[in-house]
This record gives sequence, structure tokens and C-alpha cells, in this order.
Amino acid sequence: MTPPFNARRIAVVAPHPDDEILGCGGTMARAAAAGAQVHVIVVTRGQPPLFEEALVRQIRAETLRAHAMIGVTDTQFLDFPAAGLDRVPRSELNHALSSALARIEPDLLLIPFIGDIHLDHQIVFNAALVHARPRSGNGPGCVMAYETLSETNWLAPGVTPAFIPNIFVDIGETLDRKIAAFRLFQTQVKPSPDERSLEAIRALATLRGATVHRHAAEAFVLVRQIH
Repeated sequence: MTPPFNARRIAVVAPHPDDEILGCGGTMARAAAAGAQVHVIVVTRGQPPLFEEALVRQIRAETLRAHAMIGVTDTQFLDFPAAGLDRVPRSELNHALSSALARIEPDLLLIPFIGDIHLDHQIVFNAALVHARPRSGNGPGCVMAYETLSETNWLAPGVTPAFIPNIFVDIGETLDRKIAAFRLFQTQVKPSPDERSLEAIRALATLRGATVHRHAAEAFVLVRQIH
């Protein structure tokens, strides 16, 4: 088994903790098992009074445990305000995210989808693409947007950008690890039929897999591929 697209360094940009596991945890686990470096950048951190500090510390601990289970090489936290990126100067966010990505120099960059309902996701998508502009030979050769349950399909597909995947990654061997990693987010797991339930995660992976005759898959929208 080889990492997706033979990438040796993969960067996953998550607006909030757990977005990366929901969106591409199986792909991350598959790549890590094959020897690729998998780096995660978590852009925001919950801040009082919207989020209690004890809860924020718990979520961070859950994040690191989940990443250890997946095989993540390194996790960076940028600590911008969760649900408040629209109040952050865009140049400040762009610089911080670009600096973090420059240290990784990823071959493959995985980012949230522009059509997600959460404004933080939309802002992070644009900020990541600022860094990914092909202005030198050091940029990522492949950029893909992942699908986040309870975010990607909750805006207004058809009126707003619809998630129409054109890349599918077989995660038949790593789906159970993805689900186990998300289970570690005790603050985020919801009972079925909530979209953030373990059952919903498995159901979506099964559906995406069946689309391409696999037992399980994660779906992506290809933003740019440079050969």
C-alpha cells in the first residue's frame, strides 16, 4: 500500500478540532501506515465566554489522543478564535497559516470545502489557497477539499457550491481506526441519527465506497493537481 498519490508529506488543515478526522481520518491513517508524514494544522481554539476553558483543554487532549491513534506526525495549533475568524484580519490569518504550511512543505494539501455552512470553514479554505498559489516550485502538487459531516451538506447545495466529489480514497482497511479516533472525541460524539454519530460516519464511508465499488472510501473535490 502506498500513500495517496505517493505523497511523502501531507498537510491537513482543520478549522476546528475533529474536522480532520471526520473529513479525512481514514486517508490520514492509510498514508501514515504507508510511511508518509501526516501533519495537522488546527486553526482555531474555543475561547471564553463562548467556550469554557475546561472544555477547551479537554478537546485539545482529545485531539492529540485521536491524532496519536491515526499516526499523525505533528499537530500545530494556531489558536485563532473559534466561530470568530470573520473578525480576524485576513492578512493575519493568511500569514499564520502560510507560515505553518511552509514549515511542512506538503506534497498533498487537504482543506475544508468552500461550500461548508460554517463560515470558519469557508475562510480557512480561502486562506489555505493563498498559500497554495503556484508561485514557486515549493508549493503543494495536489490540493483537495474534504467532506465534513454536519458542515458540507448543510448549506444550500445548488444555490451555494455543492460538494461533487471527483476523487475517492479507499479506506476499507482504515475505516475502523478512523471511527475509533473519532470516538476519542467524547465531547463531540453524538447518538444516532445525528450526523456526528459513529453510525453516520460509517454510513457515509460505506456510501462513498459503494460509489466506486469499494467497501469504504472518503470523497474529495480536486482543487489543483500539478504533475
